Amino acid sequence: MSELWPGGPQYEGGDAFPITTDSVLLADFVRLRPGARVLELGCGAGLISLLLLEREPGLNLQCVELDGPAALAAQRNFAANGHEVTVTCGDLRDSRNLPEANFCDIAVCNPPYFPGGSGKTASEPRRAAARSEGECTLADIVSAAARSLRQGGRLCLVHRASRLAEVFAELSRQRMEPKRLRLVQHTAKSAPSLMLCEAARLSRPGLELEPVLVLHGEDGRDSAEARRIYHLGG
Repeated sequence: MSELWPGGPQYEGGDAFPITTDSVLLADFVRLRPGARVLELGCGAGLISLLLLEREPGLNLQCVELDGPAALAAQRNFAANGHEVTVTCGDLRDSRNLPEANFCDIAVCNPPYFPGGSGKTASEPRRAAARSEGECTLADIVSAAARSLRQGGRLCLVHRASRLAEVFAELSRQRMEPKRLRLVQHTAKSAPSLMLCEAARLSRPGLELEPVLVLHGEDGRDSAEARRIYHLGG
Protein backbone atom coordinates (compact mmCIF):
# COMPACT_ATOMS: atom_id res chain seq x y z
CA MET A 1 0.00 0.00 0.00
CA SER A 2 1.02 3.60 -0.51
CA GLU A 3 -0.25 6.98 0.63
CA LEU A 4 -2.60 8.79 -1.75
CA TRP A 5 -0.75 11.96 -0.75
CA PRO A 6 1.76 12.70 2.03
CA GLY A 7 -0.07 11.95 5.26
CA GLY A 8 -3.16 10.80 3.36
CA PRO A 9 -4.99 7.46 3.39
CA GLN A 10 -3.34 4.22 2.39
CA TYR A 11 -4.53 2.62 -0.86
CA GLU A 12 -3.69 -0.36 -3.03
CA GLY A 13 -5.69 -0.95 -6.19
CA GLY A 14 -3.32 -3.14 -8.17
CA ASP A 15 -3.39 -3.16 -11.95
CA ALA A 16 -7.17 -3.45 -12.13
CA PHE A 17 -8.15 -0.43 -10.00
CA PRO A 18 -5.47 2.28 -10.18
CA ILE A 19 -5.98 5.85 -8.99
CA THR A 20 -7.95 7.58 -11.76
CA THR A 21 -8.81 11.21 -12.36
CA ASP A 22 -12.54 10.56 -12.73
CA SER A 23 -12.80 8.85 -9.32
CA VAL A 24 -10.81 11.57 -7.58
CA LEU A 25 -12.93 14.32 -9.15
CA LEU A 26 -16.18 12.55 -8.28
CA ALA A 27 -15.17 12.19 -4.62
CA ASP A 28 -14.48 15.93 -4.48
CA PHE A 29 -17.80 16.76 -6.20
CA VAL A 30 -20.00 14.98 -3.64
CA ARG A 31 -21.54 17.22 -0.99
CA LEU A 32 -21.36 15.56 2.43
CA ARG A 33 -22.74 16.12 5.90
CA PRO A 34 -21.73 14.36 9.14
CA GLY A 35 -23.40 11.00 9.62
CA ALA A 36 -24.84 10.81 6.10
CA ARG A 37 -25.84 7.34 4.92
CA VAL A 38 -23.81 6.73 1.77
CA LEU A 39 -23.88 3.86 -0.74
CA GLU A 40 -21.14 3.34 -3.32
CA LEU A 41 -22.29 1.24 -6.26
CA GLY A 42 -19.48 -0.73 -7.89
CA CYS A 43 -16.79 0.38 -5.46
CA GLY A 44 -13.83 -1.45 -7.01
CA ALA A 45 -11.02 -1.35 -4.46
CA GLY A 46 -12.74 1.43 -2.50
CA LEU A 47 -10.91 4.54 -3.71
CA ILE A 48 -13.92 6.89 -3.86
CA SER A 49 -15.24 5.77 -0.48
CA LEU A 50 -11.80 6.23 1.10
CA LEU A 51 -11.68 9.79 -0.23
CA LEU A 52 -15.17 10.50 1.11
CA LEU A 53 -14.23 9.14 4.53
CA GLU A 54 -11.12 11.32 4.52
CA ARG A 55 -13.39 14.34 4.16
CA GLU A 56 -16.08 13.13 6.59
CA PRO A 57 -14.95 10.24 8.86
CA GLY A 58 -18.39 9.86 10.47
CA LEU A 59 -20.17 8.68 7.34
CA ASN A 60 -22.39 5.59 7.53
CA LEU A 61 -20.96 4.02 4.39
CA GLN A 62 -21.84 0.82 2.54
CA CYS A 63 -20.37 -0.55 -0.69
CA VAL A 64 -21.46 -3.06 -3.32
CA GLU A 65 -18.97 -4.69 -5.70
CA LEU A 66 -19.50 -7.59 -8.12
CA ASP A 67 -15.84 -8.62 -8.44
CA GLY A 68 -14.70 -10.78 -5.52
CA PRO A 69 -10.99 -9.83 -5.50
CA ALA A 70 -11.92 -6.15 -5.76
CA ALA A 71 -14.34 -6.41 -2.83
CA LEU A 72 -11.59 -8.04 -0.74
CA ALA A 73 -9.16 -5.30 -1.76
CA ALA A 74 -11.68 -2.67 -0.67
CA GLN A 75 -12.06 -4.36 2.71
CA ARG A 76 -8.27 -4.37 3.14
CA ASN A 77 -8.04 -0.70 2.20
CA PHE A 78 -10.76 0.30 4.64
CA ALA A 79 -9.21 -1.77 7.45
CA ALA A 80 -5.75 -0.33 6.79
CA ASN A 81 -7.18 3.14 7.37
CA GLY A 82 -9.18 2.21 10.46
CA HIS A 83 -12.62 2.36 8.84
CA GLU A 84 -15.50 -0.04 9.42
CA VAL A 85 -17.33 -0.24 6.10
CA THR A 86 -19.76 -2.92 4.95
CA VAL A 87 -18.63 -4.26 1.56
CA THR A 88 -21.15 -6.57 -0.08
CA CYS A 89 -19.75 -8.78 -2.83
CA GLY A 90 -22.67 -9.17 -5.21
CA ASP A 91 -24.61 -7.89 -8.19
CA LEU A 92 -26.18 -4.46 -7.66
CA ARG A 93 -29.05 -5.57 -9.92
CA ASP A 94 -30.14 -7.90 -7.12
CA SER A 95 -31.95 -5.90 -4.44
CA ARG A 96 -30.77 -8.37 -1.80
CA ASN A 97 -27.29 -6.86 -2.18
CA LEU A 98 -28.51 -3.32 -1.54
CA PRO A 99 -29.46 -1.49 1.66
CA GLU A 100 -33.11 -1.42 2.59
CA ALA A 101 -35.29 0.67 0.27
CA ASN A 102 -35.44 4.45 0.84
CA PHE A 103 -32.55 4.26 3.33
CA CYS A 104 -29.62 6.20 1.87
CA ASP A 105 -28.97 9.92 1.71
CA ILE A 106 -26.32 9.68 -1.02
CA ALA A 107 -25.41 7.12 -3.68
CA VAL A 108 -22.17 7.50 -5.62
CA CYS A 109 -20.89 5.68 -8.68
CA ASN A 110 -18.12 5.77 -11.26
CA PRO A 111 -19.91 3.57 -13.82
CA PRO A 112 -18.73 1.77 -16.95
CA TYR A 113 -18.46 4.41 -19.66
CA PHE A 114 -19.02 2.43 -22.86
CA PRO A 115 -22.07 0.51 -24.09
CA GLY A 116 -21.40 -3.20 -24.51
CA GLY A 117 -19.32 -3.89 -27.60
CA SER A 118 -18.10 -0.31 -28.03
CA GLY A 119 -15.16 1.77 -26.84
CA LYS A 120 -11.55 0.76 -26.42
CA THR A 121 -11.28 -2.65 -24.79
CA ALA A 122 -8.91 -2.93 -21.83
CA SER A 123 -6.46 -5.84 -22.01
CA GLU A 124 -7.01 -6.84 -18.36
CA PRO A 125 -10.42 -8.59 -18.04
CA ARG A 126 -11.35 -6.93 -14.73
CA ARG A 127 -10.58 -3.47 -16.08
CA ALA A 128 -12.50 -4.32 -19.24
CA ALA A 129 -15.57 -5.18 -17.12
CA ALA A 130 -15.22 -1.86 -15.28
CA ARG A 131 -15.12 0.08 -18.58
CA SER A 132 -17.90 -1.66 -20.54
CA GLU A 133 -21.61 -1.98 -19.76
CA GLY A 134 -21.63 -5.69 -20.55
CA GLU A 135 -22.39 -6.67 -16.94
CA CYS A 136 -23.88 -3.42 -15.60
CA THR A 137 -25.66 -0.70 -17.58
CA LEU A 138 -26.41 2.91 -16.78
CA ALA A 139 -30.06 1.94 -16.30
CA ASP A 140 -29.04 -0.73 -13.78
CA ILE A 141 -27.06 1.80 -11.74
CA VAL A 142 -29.78 4.45 -11.72
CA SER A 143 -32.35 1.79 -10.76
CA ALA A 144 -30.22 0.58 -7.83
CA ALA A 145 -29.72 4.16 -6.65
CA ALA A 146 -33.39 5.06 -7.01
CA ARG A 147 -34.38 2.05 -4.93
CA SER A 148 -31.86 2.74 -2.18
CA LEU A 149 -32.26 6.51 -1.82
CA ARG A 150 -34.81 8.25 0.36
CA GLN A 151 -36.99 10.91 -1.24
CA GLY A 152 -34.69 13.83 -1.99
CA GLY A 153 -31.62 11.62 -1.66
CA ARG A 154 -28.84 12.33 -4.15
CA LEU A 155 -27.06 10.21 -6.74
CA CYS A 156 -23.63 11.54 -7.73
CA LEU A 157 -21.89 10.07 -10.74
CA VAL A 158 -19.16 10.81 -13.25
CA HIS A 159 -19.49 9.96 -16.92
CA ARG A 160 -18.24 10.84 -20.37
CA ALA A 161 -19.46 14.27 -21.44
CA SER A 162 -20.54 12.82 -24.78
CA ARG A 163 -23.20 10.75 -22.99
CA LEU A 164 -24.75 13.67 -21.10
CA ALA A 165 -28.08 13.55 -22.95
CA GLU A 166 -28.36 9.78 -22.38
CA VAL A 167 -27.54 10.16 -18.67
CA PHE A 168 -30.15 12.88 -18.20
CA ALA A 169 -32.77 10.88 -20.10
CA GLU A 170 -32.20 7.79 -17.94
CA LEU A 171 -32.29 9.82 -14.73
CA SER A 172 -35.59 11.42 -15.73
CA ARG A 173 -37.04 8.06 -16.77
CA GLN A 174 -36.44 6.74 -13.25
CA ARG A 175 -37.72 9.91 -11.54
CA MET A 176 -34.26 11.17 -10.62
CA GLU A 177 -34.11 14.92 -11.25
CA PRO A 178 -30.72 16.37 -12.34
CA LYS A 179 -29.80 19.04 -9.77
CA ARG A 180 -26.10 19.87 -10.33
CA LEU A 181 -23.84 19.57 -13.36
CA ARG A 182 -20.15 20.30 -13.75
CA LEU A 183 -18.20 19.71 -16.95
CA VAL A 184 -14.49 18.86 -16.89
CA GLN A 185 -11.97 20.02 -19.49
CA HIS A 186 -8.27 19.24 -19.81
CA THR A 187 -7.56 22.88 -20.78
CA ALA A 188 -9.66 25.99 -21.25
CA LYS A 189 -9.55 25.49 -25.02
CA SER A 190 -10.39 21.78 -25.11
CA ALA A 191 -13.88 20.30 -25.32
CA PRO A 192 -15.33 18.83 -22.11
CA SER A 193 -14.31 15.22 -21.61
CA LEU A 194 -16.15 14.36 -18.38
CA MET A 195 -19.34 15.36 -16.61
CA LEU A 196 -20.02 15.34 -12.88
CA CYS A 197 -23.71 15.08 -12.12
CA GLU A 198 -25.90 15.07 -9.02
CA ALA A 199 -29.54 13.99 -9.27
CA ALA A 200 -32.22 13.92 -6.58
CA ARG A 201 -34.91 11.26 -6.21
CA LEU A 202 -38.52 12.47 -6.54
CA SER A 203 -37.46 16.13 -6.54
CA ARG A 204 -38.66 19.25 -8.32
CA PRO A 205 -36.88 20.39 -11.49
CA GLY A 206 -34.06 22.89 -11.16
CA LEU A 207 -30.52 22.44 -12.44
CA GLU A 208 -27.47 24.26 -11.07
CA LEU A 209 -24.70 24.62 -13.65
CA GLU A 210 -21.36 24.87 -11.87
CA PRO A 211 -18.24 26.50 -13.32
CA VAL A 212 -16.27 24.28 -15.69
CA LEU A 213 -13.42 22.44 -13.99
CA VAL A 214 -10.23 23.04 -16.00
CA LEU A 215 -7.48 20.61 -15.06
CA HIS A 216 -4.45 22.15 -16.78
CA GLY A 217 -3.27 25.56 -17.92
CA GLU A 218 -2.09 26.20 -21.46
CA ASP A 219 1.45 25.68 -20.18
CA GLY A 220 0.53 22.10 -19.22
CA ARG A 221 0.76 22.69 -15.50
CA ASP A 222 -1.97 21.61 -13.11
CA SER A 223 -4.59 24.25 -12.41
CA ALA A 224 -4.96 25.63 -8.89
CA GLU A 225 -8.18 23.68 -8.40
CA ALA A 226 -6.65 20.43 -9.65
CA ARG A 227 -3.81 20.91 -7.19
CA ARG A 228 -6.33 21.43 -4.37
CA ILE A 229 -8.27 18.30 -5.31
CA TYR A 230 -5.10 16.21 -5.51
CA HIS A 231 -3.61 17.66 -2.31
CA LEU A 232 -0.56 18.92 -4.18
CA GLY A 233 -0.01 21.98 -2.03
CA GLY A 234 0.51 25.52 -3.26
